[in-house]
Amino acid sequence: MSLISKDSSKDSSNDSSQDSPQVSSQDTLARLAAVIDSRRGGDPDKSYVARLFAKGPDAVLKKIGEEATEVVLAAKNGDASRIVAEVADLWFHTLVALSAHGLKPADVLAELERREGLSGLDEFALRKMQQREGESS
Repeated sequence: MSLISKDSSKDSSNDSSQDSPQVSSQDTLARLAAVIDSRRGGDPDKSYVARLFAKGPDAVLKKIGEEATEVVLAAKNGDASRIVAEVADLWFHTLVALSAHGLKPADVLAELERREGLSGLDEFALRKMQQREGESS
């Protein structure tokens, strides 16, 4: 199954990149999450995702840590193709973690949309204030 498709609705008559694929990230993430969800409880001998779930939550968390480190190393080296590949691995394993907690990519996208337009510093200050209020309750 290809996760990349051409967007035929876009007028590309003046676009020199008309042959480049367009990725619908929300659809791609939702499809991938559905596949991950379908592999829960599957045969660990036949599915990498089923094997991760069978090993328990610590295995998923360990993979996320490993992949995050690989993203850092790829970025430090400045190798664009390695950065993309390692971020894809990181996103995949975070999707597994979301699935393990009954969450969907749409939950993360909704949070990002909520933050859109907020200053990063203002958003950080708001979270810190909410954290302090939660600790004093």
